[in-house]
Amino acid sequence: MTVALAVEQVTKRFGGLVSISDLSIEVSPQEIVSVIGPNGAGKTTLFNIITGVYRPDSGRILVEGNDVTGLAPSTIATKGVARTFQNVRLFHNLTVIDNVMAAMYGRTHAGLVASALGLPRARREEARVREDAKELLSFFGSRLMGYRWEQPAYSLSYANRRRLEIARAMATGATILLLDEPAAGMNPKETHEITEVVARLRGERGHTIVIIEHDMHVVEGVSDRVVALDHGVKIAEGNYAAVATDPHVVESYLGRGTAGTK
Repeated sequence: MTVALAVEQVTKRFGGLVSISDLSIEVSPQEIVSVIGPNGAGKTTLFNIITGVYRPDSGRILVEGNDVTGLAPSTIATKGVARTFQNVRLFHNLTVIDNVMAAMYGRTHAGLVASALGLPRARREEARVREDAKELLSFFGSRLMGYRWEQPAYSLSYANRRRLEIARAMATGATILLLDEPAAGMNPKETHEITEVVARLRGERGHTIVIIEHDMHVVEGVSDRVVALDHGVKIAEGNYAAVATDPHVVESYLGRGTAGTK
């Protein structure tokens, strides 16, 4: 079986406390895997390990079969992995389109001198990057189109800032997207729309997606497979129905009689 992303027997300690313990997860190309668990279960730590923010104490991370364990976050991004954050991180004073273009510059070739002097090859590349950014933003329809291109990011609604952060992750050229609570703080209509966005990222753009989410409606709506963590240990894995009714998951996270609710 082809594996896009593999977490192999990873353990991470902070001081004397174990945040992740001997964790293994495999994600196939174009699969959507949700990671659930109570606060402190190790979900965001897992993302930080995959993206190089933390180096694991043991185990390794493989991207398309290549070992990226302990590489710098910028290097791992060039391997095709990008993420969003639980708290939205944008260049708030830059425009919408400039936010996306900034994420694309890591893949440009003109160089600092050519760009500073405005040489023809730099201008051509700048024009291409701008057109690529417009095309990417069109994925989000009217939410990030037209006049919104020139709006500063801080002026966007919360839901549109979330969309812009996903757009920035896409703009890196990543094939694997790690989405950290993309529906957090959204109302039911916005949650439904972001669920559709996640599904389309796979269906229309071919992304492999790992998503951390507390809203079980989102998890149920998009997941091919669900992994449940508790205190850094995998306690269940399978389709949504199996994990949502697993006694260990009900006990540690969902609460008795609340499976399928937020």
